[in-house]
Amino acid sequence: MKKFFYLTILLLLTIFPGGCGDSAKETDVKDIPTEVATGKVVEPNDDGKSDGTKPAETKPDTKIDETKPEVKPTATVQAGKDYVVADDNLSNLQLTDPTIPVYDKYTIWERQEKGLPIALPALTPYEAESVVYLTFDDGPDDKVTPQVLDILKAEGVKATFYVCGNMVDTYPAVLKRIFDEGHAIGNHSYNHNYNQLYASPWSFMEQIIQTDNSIKNIIGVRPFIIRAPGGANGMFTANFYSMVEDCGYVEHDWNVLTEDATPSRPNASQQINNVLGYLGEQPPRTVILLMHCNGDKTETVKALPEIIRFLRDWGYKFGVVTPMTPQPW
Repeated sequence: MKKFFYLTILLLLTIFPGGCGDSAKETDVKDIPTEVATGKVVEPNDDGKSDGTKPAETKPDTKIDETKPEVKPTATVQAGKDYVVADDNLSNLQLTDPTIPVYDKYTIWERQEKGLPIALPALTPYEAESVVYLTFDDGPDDKVTPQVLDILKAEGVKATFYVCGNMVDTYPAVLKRIFDEGHAIGNHSYNHNYNQLYASPWSFMEQIIQTDNSIKNIIGVRPFIIRAPGGANGMFTANFYSMVEDCGYVEHDWNVLTEDATPSRPNASQQINNVLGYLGEQPPRTVILLMHCNGDKTETVKALPEIIRFLRDWGYKFGVVTPMTPQPW
């Protein structure tokens, strides 16, 4: 009954998009860090921290850019071979291969209409070997994201891209390239606006559903995996976690980062050293590595080949995030 209530409310939000997201006010924000609830332009960094000095970044408009990005030809991936589509009862999500992306052919509304399960079944985390999950947030764009894709292709590595819906709407061809080259796609909200997102669990899920629709319109499927801007560990209250679980999503933060979105703006060498520092003398068996693939992240592009090479030399397998990926903590 609780799940049906959630979905009924969310359906109203989708039909009337001027609801929670547009009407959210700073005074509606509760139980989240003070710097988010104030009227300041400063937002927390994606490592969940804020010192109030983060340089202002230009957030893309939600309107579609009429300029079409140039995208290299890509091979067409095949369902069942290059990615898994969940079956109607969600019984095929326990995989033996951590390199295969997982998607759903239904939206949560379609599942509800068909009387199909929405919440995911209990899954055993994949811990058979040491795996690193390279993750890139805030894209796609038409400059940095294609450069990242070129490197991943040259290195023969798959990664996970947590995309924002407004960027998907602006650069659909780049999202299609991510999908066609066998990478995993996750949901990173629609506009990355902290005050709107975290006004309530309803506001958060409204943006997740909006982004799902943008993704599905381009690649024909939608993801189960999401990442909360700023990290769930720093931004969620208990009600957010319940909403995410009941609506059939899995949220993953990270345990290693290059710090490429922090105020220090590290260069490529510093980013490599940051990763080494987080790994420490006893590197974890599961590594979820946070990076970004938009805007001015050219130093991330420079650091990426070396990061891939030393992780490979250390014996890590490269995987993509799925519902069975272990949590990083």
